[in-house]
Amino acid sequence: MGARFFRTRLRISMRIALLILSVVIMICDSDFAFAARRSARTLRDSYDVIVAGGGMAGIAATIQAARLGVSVLTIEATPWFGGQAMAAGCTTMDDASRLRSGIYREFIERMSYYYGTRGKSMGTCYWSNTSTAFEPHIGQRTILEMLDETRRKTQMDFLMSSEIIAVEKNVKQVTGVTVKSPSGNRKFKCKVLIDATEYGDVMPLAQVPYRAGNSVSRFINNEAMIQDITWIVVMRKYPGGVPNHLRPKNPLPGYDLARRNYAAFVTRDGYNFRNTFPIETPLNFESHIAYRGLPDSSTPWGYDAERSNWKYISKSAINWANDYPGTYAWTNGKRGLPVAYLEDRRVRLQVEREALIKALHFVYYVQNEIGEEWSVADDEYDNQVLPEAAKGLPREWQEIVRHMPPIPYVRESRRAIGKYTLTSRALLDNSLSYRDGHTNREFPDSIAIGRYILDLHGAATDGDMEWDLDEKASSAILNRPRGRFQVPMRILIPDSKHVEGFLVAEKNLSMSRLAAGALRMGPISMMSGQAAGALAALSVKYAKNPSEIPAVLVQWELLNAGVVLSLCNYSDVLPEHSLNKTIQLSNLYGLIIPNEYPHASSQNYVSSWSNIDNIAFEMAAIREDDKGTFGVDEFITRREAFEILSRAIDAFKIEDANLKREGKDYEYISRGDFAKLVCDAFPKLQEANPVQNANHDPRNYYSRTRLPFKIAKNRNSEYVEILARAGVLEIYRIESEFRYGKPVTKGDAADIVVRAVLENSRR
Repeated sequence: MGARFFRTRLRISMRIALLILSVVIMICDSDFAFAARRSARTLRDSYDVIVAGGGMAGIAATIQAARLGVSVLTIEATPWFGGQAMAAGCTTMDDASRLRSGIYREFIERMSYYYGTRGKSMGTCYWSNTSTAFEPHIGQRTILEMLDETRRKTQMDFLMSSEIIAVEKNVKQVTGVTVKSPSGNRKFKCKVLIDATEYGDVMPLAQVPYRAGNSVSRFINNEAMIQDITWIVVMRKYPGGVPNHLRPKNPLPGYDLARRNYAAFVTRDGYNFRNTFPIETPLNFESHIAYRGLPDSSTPWGYDAERSNWKYISKSAINWANDYPGTYAWTNGKRGLPVAYLEDRRVRLQVEREALIKALHFVYYVQNEIGEEWSVADDEYDNQVLPEAAKGLPREWQEIVRHMPPIPYVRESRRAIGKYTLTSRALLDNSLSYRDGHTNREFPDSIAIGRYILDLHGAATDGDMEWDLDEKASSAILNRPRGRFQVPMRILIPDSKHVEGFLVAEKNLSMSRLAAGALRMGPISMMSGQAAGALAALSVKYAKNPSEIPAVLVQWELLNAGVVLSLCNYSDVLPEHSLNKTIQLSNLYGLIIPNEYPHASSQNYVSSWSNIDNIAFEMAAIREDDKGTFGVDEFITRREAFEILSRAIDAFKIEDANLKREGKDYEYISRGDFAKLVCDAFPKLQEANPVQNANHDPRNYYSRTRLPFKIAKNRNSEYVEILARAGVLEIYRIESEFRYGKPVTKGDAADIVVRAVLENSRR
């Protein structure tokens, strides 16, 4: 009996051990399997899409393109994904729109689940619990999980610590790149190349015309000015005292100047932040830490940014007083950095070294002048290879740098020159859609929605602005957006006269310096990057250049991926409504006039996180001023049907339309007659064999498509069958038989016309 008991206990112990081992393997898989599979997989010589840059935009572009079934290679210059957020440490999201959608929403929701299950809030920064913040290593882990899940289903590869050093073109068509990696140089072919780097470094290699500061390529002025950079320090509190290896004994050269600079921002006995703007400085340490407070996974407790909780905040990202040059100014007393920072790698290294040292001074200042037990967070970064900017620093400071972000936060990069350049005035006009009595000022080719001020850190004088785009220093106030604004697809595409098969993302879009000041934030970068990935994938699938892909096809893929595109909301078409996607497209292109537009007042704000700002949003929502009425279930007349289709013909430049007004204008139009009218407006839909492309088999496609419902004999049965086989009558799929005589509603019309537009655009 003793032996049997022993064997039973042994079996139980072994099962427990195996269970523990399996759990450990699962945990390791969630964190490290992606890297393991990446190293085990052999890279191909050719990819459909190559993404340069694994930052916020580059990762979103990668995921979206891969989800649409094309092969993707992403090339990242650092060992980290996440760019300005994770690699640079700027994880306090400037999420002022409060509108999360698409891949950005997936990203935030995953982290919200992580922190929520641990009793922690993400509302820890900007002195407001409505904010969004996360730890860099949690953001990195979340991105790895999203990439790993996508990678299991498609061909997606990565090269880390690598960069593109040459771009191959056939005349103006991009055909491939040469990559410098730790294992040597290698060439890759591609059909579309996306520059999502932090500096816009691939554009010069591809001979893409671009702006840098207020100058234009071929005539770049290296002395023109751009915004400050910041080498962020992610710090945390050490209640038992800062470990010796994180407490440097000697200041670095230049500390006296840094001490005077920091004393203007934060001191031991500084002011409490009182929720008033402009901010009264210097702040006390508690208020300063609360500005960029982060949740802290290393502690058992949680907190948010309520004033009563500031004393509990134990982790923060230092990104304010350490802007470089910041108050130091550059040569001749100018604020900002010279364009040479982007153009000359030697200047870039010099600037980043000085920015790094300035950030390191803050660590010493906090420990020795303010007397706080804070230092770099040792649970965020562990750089096995130090940034080049840290070479030559004393060993005690190199130990600090090992736990700092591997790159600085770069606010301004090269910007492509497209056929259209987004300006601050255009952003203002767009943001006034449905505000103060204005109606539709939406960008028809909207691919993302954001909200922020025209924020420049340095280089904000008249002499720094682009006068050819009608922008001056005063434009930062006069043209500030008065609410949410849209990002148009046009600014992802450089002028096709110079290059094809090339897209831009991140901060490299075709826009002015001031517009870039509003679009450079992580949420907008991620959403516009997702659009670049969708456009690249469709370019490959349809075997056309990106400039030839209709925006509506990209928008449809984005809507299917959960992206919100329209600024117009309706009380009778809520986000979960089955027609929400097609009605958003109807809004963008002005196809159907709603019963009532939203009429919220504009917001005359100067700071993105003031209480005035929050109240304006909340009051508009309470009064439902932010929502109109579409009239989704109301019947439309023959005249209205004719006008809707006429607008579609104009908006999408439909050729050979044969639209005729028939019957009495005031009569409600029946489904059968509307089907005929749609076929008259879109003659391509009547062709039995669609144009051959990646989505359609050219062999009698329509005749092989199963009908969604029974079609009885009728004078309009031919037109109904054409639309049904083309997927245009999906709204009636739930019905067993098509009802010819039933009136058409506004919702019906929006769905049918938008789907007809989509099918026409695919051909």
